[in-house]
Amino acid sequence: MGKKGWFLIMAMLLVLTTACSGADSGGNSGASADGKVKLRIAWWGSDARHEYTQKVIDLYKQKNPNVTIDVEYAFFDDYWKKLAPQAAANQLPDIVQMDISYISQYAKNGQLEDMAPYLNQKIQVTDVNENVLKTGIIAGKQYGIPTGVNVLGFQYDPALLKKAGIDKIPDNWTWDQYKELALKAGSNKVYFDSSMAADIFFHYYLRTHGKSLYNAEGTGLGYDDDKLFVDFFGGLAELIKKGATPSPEIMNQTKGILEESDIVKGTGIGIWQWSNQYVGLQQVVNRPMALAPMFGPNMEKGVYMQPTMYWTVAARSQVKDEAAKFIDFWMNDVEANKLIKGERGVPISAKIKEAVAPELSEATKQVFDFVASMEPKASPMSPPPPVGSPEVIATLTDYIEQVNFGQMTAEDAAVKFRADANTILANNKQ
Repeated sequence: MGKKGWFLIMAMLLVLTTACSGADSGGNSGASADGKVKLRIAWWGSDARHEYTQKVIDLYKQKNPNVTIDVEYAFFDDYWKKLAPQAAANQLPDIVQMDISYISQYAKNGQLEDMAPYLNQKIQVTDVNENVLKTGIIAGKQYGIPTGVNVLGFQYDPALLKKAGIDKIPDNWTWDQYKELALKAGSNKVYFDSSMAADIFFHYYLRTHGKSLYNAEGTGLGYDDDKLFVDFFGGLAELIKKGATPSPEIMNQTKGILEESDIVKGTGIGIWQWSNQYVGLQQVVNRPMALAPMFGPNMEKGVYMQPTMYWTVAARSQVKDEAAKFIDFWMNDVEANKLIKGERGVPISAKIKEAVAPELSEATKQVFDFVASMEPKASPMSPPPPVGSPEVIATLTDYIEQVNFGQMTAEDAAVKFRADANTILANNKQ
């Protein structure tokens, strides 16, 4: 079954939760008579993330011997396939790691607890930037607590850049300069990059033009001029056609496996991705690397600090106080954060950022410095993607794949995507 099919199944399962959400409204009666508490925690990630997360959990249990914790984890795609049926059965874990693409759906279906009453009670946020904390607010309620923040950029090998005949990434570079550099690299038989994730980077491009992928109400697209779609995706398709970036056939052969990517093999200069992914990339590449800001014009309008992910608490949880206490521990315990080392994004607590700085690897220091340099330039984040966004993203990805294969023009894809996306999002209208 294709990715779009899975998105549709998960969306249908989440719709089913509306009827039963609230039936088991939770509270804090989950502790037994002898004071013992049992938590369930779920997250997605790599083996390295699973390993240090378990160490943090063990540390929490050591400091709270009355608590036992059951863990559930998987890689990203499998995680959502497991979570959706749990939500439909009203059996979510007490603490759920939540992605920005899904938090609106789970929140609006009544699956998540409003955490506002816990702030500066069970969860201390006095030294957290208010704009960062607000990214977890949906429909006026604090459903998510960011695990950390990150920012988009270009992560590259400076030596390969020079091999491609390019001395450096220009300061304040533009979309047109990016395309020129990519073509120059291609002419020297080196890929500049592996293209860009359709939804993430189109949204960035729209923001540089004062638009967004979704409108403020989440009931339709946030831009009216399809020329923006054509210019962006048509430009990327042209780079593929001219050999500046890999063809879809080549990309499909690697199947998204980092170890098989061109930058690891030394045939590609860099990757466009979130800053929290840099450390893992650096470890696999095992060569000196660097980070560059996004291209402009109007980079400052486009770039934003995004929560890497959120911790959320299930509305049906019977141990919400303990769940909140664990989230506070994750955010504010120095010993725990020396294990985490910013892997889930640069910590949102100013105190923790300062405390862990001496413990960081050189690559993680690069990330912290890069995020710090971008923070004063960043604009406020757009609202979290609305209900239906996973299906919209799957639809966009399908059309762009056809454009990249030469099976559809960017002009035709723009029209079809608009019609399909607006149909999906129209379901959010009251």
